[in-house]
Amino acid sequence: MARFLIVEARFYAHLNDLLLEGARGALEAAGHGHETITVPGALEVPGAIALAAESGRYDAYVALGVVIRGETYHFEIVAGESARGLMALGLDGLAIGNGILTVENEAQALARARPDEKDKGGEAAKAAIAMLALKGRFA
Repeated sequence: MARFLIVEARFYAHLNDLLLEGARGALEAAGHGHETITVPGALEVPGAIALAAESGRYDAYVALGVVIRGETYHFEIVAGESARGLMALGLDGLAIGNGILTVENEAQALARARPDEKDKGGEAAKAAIAMLALKGRFA
């Protein structure tokens, strides 16, 4: 049983509840243990994962959050920089599943977050499981 840390940006609580349901369900179905921590927004997710990685307590990570396009350029910064931060951590050897949704509106987010629809939280957890297996293969 591997140890997973779910790091969620809790900005949209009702959407994150759905992402968490999917991620936890996928990890539990695969027989893995998990903990969840919350950060203010998507930009803080990579930093929290980096801090947690230093502890050595976790084998892999699931990043969850929702970024909805607004009227300003802020959307592009948050979406791009959170993804860049997660990619950098992955290139450093961490097993991470990226479940940070970047969408145009709440309807798109709901369709992607619901476990009975696109289940992006579950998909992120499955990606983290796959990356951990790949990491073990090359260890």
